[in-house]
Amino acid sequence: MQTENIGRPKRARQYSINMEIIRTVKGLKEAASQARTAGKSIGLVPTMGALHAGHKSLVDRARKENDVVVVSVFVNPTQFNNADDLKTYPRTEEADCRLLEEAGVDYAFVPTAEEIYPEPDTRVFDLGPVAEVMEGAMRPGHFNGVAQIVSKLFAWAQPTRAYFGEKDFQQIAVIRRMAELEGFNDLTIVSCPIVRETDGLALSSRNVRLDAVSRAIAPNIHRILVDSLALKEQGLEAAEVQQRTVEAINTVDGLEAEYYQIVDARTMQPIAKWSEAGKLGAAGCVTVFCGGVRLIDNIKY
Repeated sequence: MQTENIGRPKRARQYSINMEIIRTVKGLKEAASQARTAGKSIGLVPTMGALHAGHKSLVDRARKENDVVVVSVFVNPTQFNNADDLKTYPRTEEADCRLLEEAGVDYAFVPTAEEIYPEPDTRVFDLGPVAEVMEGAMRPGHFNGVAQIVSKLFAWAQPTRAYFGEKDFQQIAVIRRMAELEGFNDLTIVSCPIVRETDGLALSSRNVRLDAVSRAIAPNIHRILVDSLALKEQGLEAAEVQQRTVEAINTVDGLEAEYYQIVDARTMQPIAKWSEAGKLGAAGCVTVFCGGVRLIDNIKY
């Protein structure tokens, strides 16, 4: 498995906007096989739908770097450890497919849960320490569910590159670990920058659940993360920056930090001093409840 987080030169190419919607695993396998046989590169963008400009940025990059683009639209039940969260997760298939066709996607894979899981997926992945902290600790079984669905998509779509947004910073590390375990050695995992609203709020499918009051409050999350960069510049160590950031979030009426953890950007392991971070540096990862909606964000130090 390879990793990549830098842009490639644009390639001029013409493509049809006549996107094909595939609803079966057999259909996805056939489309991928035909592309591979023809010597074409495949870019895969796994999504859970409710698409927004952040997803489109992934699609646009995949479009520039590959001959064929496949986007999956599937709300994966195995990665939800909260039944209510699964039930309320937004589903906007018609709007999603319209966005994808306009973006020049070749294939939209839009299956049912029964198509993906004709039988229960009982696989348990040895994801190691990257999956044991933060989201892994707060949402037991979540990352194993992510590994289940993404490993299936990798096997079926045979991508040359797969694209993931850095808002789910820890998830990218987990997917890289899964790819190593499953032997996807020729696949490049491409991490793409967070896309934000003009007021700084990270784009998320969950943002539509924010009421007007909560939506006005939510940008404070990113503002406080940016402020934490100045604390580091003032000479504070990671542990103190972490503590002050949590305090700052919790002083905002309507926000409640579930956790804020400063970690090594590769291993996802907590650090107390900046010197403990490896060559990729440190990242601060946060989960905040805003009006009852659970939002995540992160920043690099």
